[in-house]
Order: sequence, then C-alpha cells, then structure tokens
Amino acid sequence: MEGGGRPSALQAALLAASTALTALLYSVYRQKARVARGLEGARRVRLDGDLRAVLLEVPGRCVPYAVIEGVVQSVKETLSSQFVENCKGVVQRLTLQEHKMVWNRTTHLWNDYEKIIHQRTNTTPFDLVPQEEGAGVTVRVMKPLEAAELSLETVYEKFHPSVQSFTDVIGHYISGERPKGIQETEQMLKVGTALTGVGELVLDNTTIKLQPPKQGMPYYLSTADFHALLQKQEAGVRFWKTLTVLFGVATCAVLFFILRKRYRHHRERRHLRQMQEEFRQAQERLRRDADPQGGETLKNACVVCLSNPKSCVFLECGHVCSCHDCYRALPDPKRCPICRQDVSRVVPLYNS
Repeated sequence: MEGGGRPSALQAALLAASTALTALLYSVYRQKARVARGLEGARRVRLDGDLRAVLLEVPGRCVPYAVIEGVVQSVKETLSSQFVENCKGVVQRLTLQEHKMVWNRTTHLWNDYEKIIHQRTNTTPFDLVPQEEGAGVTVRVMKPLEAAELSLETVYEKFHPSVQSFTDVIGHYISGERPKGIQETEQMLKVGTALTGVGELVLDNTTIKLQPPKQGMPYYLSTADFHALLQKQEAGVRFWKTLTVLFGVATCAVLFFILRKRYRHHRERRHLRQMQEEFRQAQERLRRDADPQGGETLKNACVVCLSNPKSCVFLECGHVCSCHDCYRALPDPKRCPICRQDVSRVVPLYNS
C-alpha cells in the first residue's frame, strides 16, 4: 500500500482489469443465456398440411420464433460439386487456405499459421419439405448465409504441399516464414439433407417463408435436431457462467485484499493517535504535578520516564537527558536517547 493507505498502481490496475473482464464475461453470459431461453421458448411447428392453417390463425400470419424440421429440396437447378461426381447441393463453399510456419521471436519456436486466401460461396433457392412424400407443403428458406449456424458437409479436401528449393529454404529461415502448402476444401449443403431451421416463420401470400428473426435472436440452419441444438447452447451458457463466477471471485479477492490493507493501515493510525494522546496527557499530568500553582514547568525531567530529574551526562555526545535509573535500563550497547550515538562513559550530574 502507498502512503495514506491508498492501493498501489499495480493493485489498482489489477482490480480495474479484473472488474472489466468480469463485466465483459457477464455480458457474454447474459447474451448466451438470453439466446438459450429464446431457443427453449421457440414454438415448434410441424411441416405438414396443417401448417398453413396454423399461420392463418396467428397475428400477422407470423410466428416470430419457430422451430421447423424438414428435408432440403432445390427450387431451381442444383449446384454440382467441382470435384465429386453426382454430388448435388443448394449451398457450395470453396475455400483456399494457406498453411505455413512462422518464427516466434519471443518463444524462439516455429508456430503453425493458417490464413484463408480465397473463399467463394454459391447458393441457389431451396425449400424444406416433409420427410414423408405427398404432404404438399413446403417452406422457402430465405438468406441462408445469414444463419448463425449453417451446417455444411465437407465433400472434398486436398492439401497441396509447397515445393521448395534449397535457396527458398534459406530465404524462408531468414524471413521467418516457411510455407507448408495450400489446402483446398469444398463444402456443400446437399439435397436431401435433414435440416432444423429456427427463425421467423411467415405466410407471404401463398408462400411460407423461414427467414432471420427481427427480435435480434439468432437464425439457425443446422443438421442437428432441436434437442441437440438446445443442449449445445445450454453448454455454452454453463461455460460462460463458470468463467464469470471464477473471475468474479478473483475480483472479490483482490478487493478484499485492498480493503484489508486499508483497514489495517487505518487501525495502526488510530492506535498511533491514541498513543500520542496518552503521551500528551502524561505530559500534562507531569506539568501539573511539578508546578501545581501553574508556574514554570519542570524542564529538568528525564526524557525517558518524564518523572525523575536528569542526572547523567552522556559522553562523547554531551547530552544531559536521562536519570540514572533509566540509563541503567538502556539495552546494551547503550546509546544516547537523543542522538543515538554510542555512550562511552557517563558522568554524574549534580544540581546545586
């Protein structure tokens, strides 16, 4: 602690950082908890012939947050895989990712580094249809790329290692970067995939649409069922809650340490003031006893006991400040109470 019982700069910075981090974690936890509660309260509707009648009964022909499960079916022409024959889908994502080793000047180690150098996503309109054929109802999926969780299956993946000459190797060691190669990946949402959609379900004229919700809730297009999707969100809530509690306890511990130090400092100051007050009262009593008529106070009192007269001359410093009894009580090696010099010898003082 610094003077006056104030916390040091390091303690104040630690308290501020832990408090800010706890507040940030709590904000993330609340957001995750709100999403989990919203997902748990989402209305589950069946993709069957009664769906249109259900939407006609709700206000605005809209269910703000609904869960619906169906199978992917293309509306127009499907997208064909560039690498796999007879692989058709409605969302296609092609990615080129660079892999290299980067020299860390702090740890003196080579670390893996990945960077996406090119990515292209193609989409085509698609519907969700019932798994049972002949139901005659479809749900048009709008803006699939805005989904918080869009499940795409990796249909092709190949790593192209880089070819390096001896000169390249030397140059890479000098520059601190060693390329490993390029990874080529193709992901698709294939036709016939069972999909769980969570979003706003609305009846627009004769078309039933599933689109991103307007209340700020996340939009999901996942191959997992609703129960697994909910469990995943609840697991995330528990994780962020645990982090918030841990950092909150750490913040409370830092605050307790600072307050405890400040309390101890305050108690020591109070004890010091009490001792000073007792000393002042003792001096007042001594003056009253030495001169009860209010005359000149006793100036020849021993500075140690404040009662006996001074009777010793300390050499070599020459101070006259102590009685003989207090001189004998001084610890060895004996030092002058005034200047703290060593006392080589003592000469008795006689007042005439």
